[in-house]
Amino acid sequence: METIETGSEFLELRQVNVARGDRVVLHDVNLSIRTGEHVAILGPNGCGKSTLILAITCQIYPIVQPGMRVRIFGRERWDLTQLRRHFGIVSAGPMGAELPGERTAVTSGLDAVIAGFFSASSLWPNLHVTDAMRDRAREALERMEATRLAAQHVGTMSAGEKRRILIARALVHRPRQLLLDEPSNTLDLAAQRELRETLRSLAREGTGLVMVTHHLGDILPEIERIILMRDGRIVADGPRHELLTEERLSQLFRTPVRIGRDAEWLHSW
Repeated sequence: METIETGSEFLELRQVNVARGDRVVLHDVNLSIRTGEHVAILGPNGCGKSTLILAITCQIYPIVQPGMRVRIFGRERWDLTQLRRHFGIVSAGPMGAELPGERTAVTSGLDAVIAGFFSASSLWPNLHVTDAMRDRAREALERMEATRLAAQHVGTMSAGEKRRILIARALVHRPRQLLLDEPSNTLDLAAQRELRETLRSLAREGTGLVMVTHHLGDILPEIERIILMRDGRIVADGPRHELLTEERLSQLFRTPVRIGRDAEWLHSW
């Protein structure tokens, strides 16, 4: 198994430009995130957040040019299967679309989590599952307070339940960092609250969180660093008390923004 350098940064991007087709959609991105750090990347639709995620997860590659650098856990080259063992990814999508495959609907919650070891949607006959994998999958379900979903078919789960399965899949490798893309999409108010409390528990346990969102309510109290994106560029990077203001967010979203506060949480309209 490949190892990572002790104390290395989770992410280092230097002079990163990314093209989608003939158009450059990320411009001169410079970003460092420490291992274990809690960060929110905030911006309007079309600002480049999704492209940044694809670059971080090595699904697309920057334009090669002098000075460009992409390092994950201190390394520039990774086997993607090995990399997934060190940081978990929970992507956005409607009603569990992040679990593709014709067998997913009739796959149990436990098997869907175990399949995360193989980046598969279900446990196919050719996959060798060990007792240790099953134990780790049950541990991940317990961390998500989702042990009751172990025997339930994914196709019968609610959107919130599927999101818990997705996060449990991302946790089976006990990753040091978790990347969440629009985590509250498709969830009703009760499911949003449950998810946010679960993510707070993970943050307090020491799992680093990088949350990509355009909803102020997704930003957990534990997240102290905010990165603002617009038009494919990072336009601000700093502490939440400086950047989560009505003036800064009105500039970012190009519309008047009002911020309300409820104990530790923020909401906007």
